Amino acid sequence: MTAYDLVLHNIDLVRPGADTPVRTAIAVKDGKVAAIGPELATAEATEVVDGGGKLAFPGVVDAHQHWGIYHPLAIDTETESRACAQGGVTTALNYMRTGQYYLNRGGRYEEVFPEVLSTVEGRAYVDYGFHLAPMMSAHIDEIPELISKYGVSSFKVFMFYGSHGLHGKSSDQSEFLMIPEGERYDYAHFEFVMRGIQAAREQFPDIASEISLSLHCETAEIMTAYTERVEREGKLKGLEAYSASRPPHSEGLAISIASYLAHETGLANINLLHLSSRKALDAALRMAEAFPHVDFRREVTIGHLLVDYTTAHGLGGKVNPPLRERADVDALWEAVKEGTVDWVVSDHACCKDERKFGKGDKRDDVFAAKSGFGGTEYLLAGLVSEGRKRGVPLGRLAELVTANPARRYGLRNKGDLAVGFDADIALVDPDHTWTVRAEDSESSQEYTPFEGQELTAKVTDTFLRGTRILQDGKIVGEPAGRYQKRPVGA
Repeated sequence: MTAYDLVLHNIDLVRPGADTPVRTAIAVKDGKVAAIGPELATAEATEVVDGGGKLAFPGVVDAHQHWGIYHPLAIDTETESRACAQGGVTTALNYMRTGQYYLNRGGRYEEVFPEVLSTVEGRAYVDYGFHLAPMMSAHIDEIPELISKYGVSSFKVFMFYGSHGLHGKSSDQSEFLMIPEGERYDYAHFEFVMRGIQAAREQFPDIASEISLSLHCETAEIMTAYTERVEREGKLKGLEAYSASRPPHSEGLAISIASYLAHETGLANINLLHLSSRKALDAALRMAEAFPHVDFRREVTIGHLLVDYTTAHGLGGKVNPPLRERADVDALWEAVKEGTVDWVVSDHACCKDERKFGKGDKRDDVFAAKSGFGGTEYLLAGLVSEGRKRGVPLGRLAELVTANPARRYGLRNKGDLAVGFDADIALVDPDHTWTVRAEDSESSQEYTPFEGQELTAKVTDTFLRGTRILQDGKIVGEPAGRYQKRPVGA
């Protein structure tokens, strides 16, 4: 009987927070890291793989995706999890809610969420989990059961949904949200969501640090007024117009409101999602100083780090919050380097060409286009490529896409390559220069705002619990992803 199932040797191991990579080998047994050390290169194993001197990152935890938002959930699970594997992502956490898009239904999660789980089961190439959004008052009552029965310990509020649409102005929110007659999705609801989550943290003290609320921080009234102004003046076009219609101070104001509500309700675990601008960062840091008893975490996306509204390829770069100007991109990178950003995600929301842009004369109208795009397949390669140019250590980059999101969201077996952790591994060739082409992606999306961008690092191989799911850039094997009922691990 062999000692190990897999020995991966001749690798430079990148661990979160470590100063420099270490040339070593990793042994895997029963899906877990069993041993690490250079002497393992000659150990007996069922499979021995030469890593070719590549960087070995822990499998990426992409903590912000949207499977099934614009495309049937079952199909999206298959295609977009393949894109995950292509990018070194081994765990995808997806935001899910009731209402239009996703399953296009309202109702209690006790009825909706089992359908979500059964639809996804057996189709994903990577491990996966879900964050859920309490859209109506009955959902708040369900929070304890969602935690204890289904292992969902993270929740979301969309701060602009009450009076602004997903893609722009809207006056028909009740139909869009599919909430009961007489209920409102507003600041009062957000407060009660916070109180419900805090009550659950007190109910489950052993996992309270892993129960949190994530916030999409934009202010509906500001965006509606500025959208009307931008359209009326007609001076700006494309992605620049969309950015001006949802200005950065809209983010800052929403962050301030949300932070005070967290203080008021005693909810100590708050995640500020996809901060896109210098003003958003400034507001987030001011609130952390004002309310030091609130454990704020700050997220940015790879899209906001790689492109601005002038360099993104076409209107496919429409996203919420919008792509910003180059000065904001630089501000985000400074925060990444300084340590005031906690994790980086893709915010992957596959939207195929016809659904994104429509037909005819509306194809060039940024306000008619759908919001969101994919990008999980470029998350690690893009972060390493641009991060090295800006002098960010590899260990810091690993923290941003592995350990930090894993710890916050209760994925105790993920986020590092150490004995006892899941053997999720992404091999990165640090000397491979290549050009992003949408046609090369495993995603079903036919375009990308990163089209034509040159990256200087590439994910070549991905292992999920010690089994290779990407080999030399190609998907191999069958779907073996498992639902991560959190908290997961000892």
